[in-house]
Amino acid sequence: MNKAQEGYTGVSTRWLVVITLVLTSCALLSAGSVSGKVIAHNTPSFVSTAKNLGAEDPSKTIEVSIWLNVHNRAEFDGLAQQLYDRTSANYRHWLKSRDLAARFMPTAAEAKTVQSFFKSHNLKVIRTGPNNGYVRAIGTVGDIEKAFHVQLNNYEVLGKVVRANDRDPYVDGPAASLVSAVAGLDSGKYEHPLMQRAIPSGTKGGVSGAVHPEDIFSNVCFTGTETDVFSNNNNGSLPIATYKGNVLSLQNLTSNGCAYTPPMIQAAYNLNGLYREGYTGTGQTIGIIDWCGSLTIQSDANAFSAQYGLPALTLGSNFAITYTPTPSSCEAADQVEINIDVEWAHAVAPGANINLIVPPSASFQDVDEAEYDAVNYGLANVLSGSYASIEEFTPASILTAENLISETAAASGISTNFSSGDTGDYSAYGIPPTVSAPADSPWATAVGGVTLALNADNSIAWQAGWGNNQTLIAEEGFVTDPPSGEAFGFIGGAGGGPSNCATQDSSGNCLAGFLKPSFQKKLPGKYRQLPDISWLADPNTGVAILITVPGSVPAQVWQVWGGTSVACPMFSALWAIANQEALAGGGSELGQAAPYVYSLPAGAVTDIVPVSSKTNVAGSIVDSNGTTAYNANAVLGGGAPAKFVSAIWDYAWLQETASVISFGMDCTAGPTFGVIIPCSAPTSLHTKKGWDNVTGVGTPNAQAFADSFYGK
Repeated sequence: MNKAQEGYTGVSTRWLVVITLVLTSCALLSAGSVSGKVIAHNTPSFVSTAKNLGAEDPSKTIEVSIWLNVHNRAEFDGLAQQLYDRTSANYRHWLKSRDLAARFMPTAAEAKTVQSFFKSHNLKVIRTGPNNGYVRAIGTVGDIEKAFHVQLNNYEVLGKVVRANDRDPYVDGPAASLVSAVAGLDSGKYEHPLMQRAIPSGTKGGVSGAVHPEDIFSNVCFTGTETDVFSNNNNGSLPIATYKGNVLSLQNLTSNGCAYTPPMIQAAYNLNGLYREGYTGTGQTIGIIDWCGSLTIQSDANAFSAQYGLPALTLGSNFAITYTPTPSSCEAADQVEINIDVEWAHAVAPGANINLIVPPSASFQDVDEAEYDAVNYGLANVLSGSYASIEEFTPASILTAENLISETAAASGISTNFSSGDTGDYSAYGIPPTVSAPADSPWATAVGGVTLALNADNSIAWQAGWGNNQTLIAEEGFVTDPPSGEAFGFIGGAGGGPSNCATQDSSGNCLAGFLKPSFQKKLPGKYRQLPDISWLADPNTGVAILITVPGSVPAQVWQVWGGTSVACPMFSALWAIANQEALAGGGSELGQAAPYVYSLPAGAVTDIVPVSSKTNVAGSIVDSNGTTAYNANAVLGGGAPAKFVSAIWDYAWLQETASVISFGMDCTAGPTFGVIIPCSAPTSLHTKKGWDNVTGVGTPNAQAFADSFYGK
């Protein structure tokens, strides 16, 4: 059992004593206390099973926020739906911030009531969000515990120390009826779903930026076939293994192998046709939400742009950095996600403005408030969020707040696009299948991922739903006999499937997901399905970025990255171009992308279906018992789906070491340890004709995709 499985074992067994704890906390209130209420579903589910490391230091200073209820929620929901209904008189009559404030948002008086609650409990109010959406305060842990009638403890979760409240908070007095959620009691964080391609030892994470990219990266990731022979001790001793099949061209000590650069992607997905028509995203602003901030992003992005003939990013012109609410204390160089997002949004939409929106940390509290600020202050036309949390482990109250933010954005004509995740259905963590938040919101657009294989002329050879399995077949004088003995199974793939934990009972058990939006009416089930659309994500066929790495000589190096963190900014950039086309033809901005992608004309997207290869890796092993043949399925553990592609990866920096990597397998063909969903399971993630839970409707054919919105 690996560490991830150990950390999650039993997490899905919900704590059953929360009602007792809440009743006990309420009973402890003095007889003279003003009536209040418990803010339900505001406790992380891991509290019931994770190791309690003890109470948080009561003198420690932390920040906490109260999200206020909106007014007339049913009316707001109905109007938001009408804005996307072509038959409605309200179709695309986007709401301005002042309209939202007047009709639906909390009032200044209500915000003042919440401020008074904080002040009466010795907490200092430090900020009130736009349109009074939230109020934020600072104080000691001890005072916050008293204010909300909770105990803040530290818990061990996946090898990390995480602070959390031991029960749902209780708010007393007039503020109680105004509270939707309390954020900041726990230190829950988002993570970036990104994966770096394996790097040979001794290369310092990349190749010098002084080398011309056209010379260092190949556009062909699968370079024919080869036959490899391995023996124990590298001297002909049994067992002797022979493998033949496709070859994966990855980085080694003498070559950088394949990685996709802007010219390659622009050609492969017909972006050049858009550019020739004059559509590059001009007049649109892509808001990229990334915490902490990078000290070198402008210089890195401009060196990247110079290599590929892209416009320079200039502060005050086409580039902005917006710290919210204050400059970050964790700003640094080598912030990979920021480089991916900025460089690849710019590569796809070189004429668009980029606003890098920087919250001070990855906490739910900081990131959600930054997104809310961006929506209500109109900081961008498109918001790109390459981050995710596990829906099942995110407090339901936080999921509700995230959903409201995306709904507010959609009603304002802004698309919030989020990565679907890089861990498939999350069953690799020993939990029931679930999805990523905030991509799970019916008002957001969820972006999945694919593997991309190009031909030498940059045309697409094939695409597969991103999902990799791996088998180690030989390692420095040791031959794996049989190969399934070192079949690692699933090692990464796009997230997807139905939302299933947006509604929880009082004990934290998952009851239901977000309901399926109308644009998904033809999809199976009753809950929101992920993803909506996809783009490049497999790190084995990843993209090149240029990034400053402290201590490297020269400082700027080339690296290869993948993950749905790559797909999300690429799609967000294309959506900016689609908005430009809509306006150019006399139409209006499009708003949320997801409702449109299910009714695109033929040719606008490429449907991703299962793919196979006649030269998948097969082999034979000679040992003391004779010769045993292994077909391509058996090499990967014996549980592969009917169609997949596999290739040999030679570890050129380790003698006689190689693996077999599979593509188009977003499930496990190897050992399941009793928890990981196997590829044979009906619920496993897999591609199929039409929409599927790995790639959504498919990948965009950029020119036809954006052109279909002209004048809309």
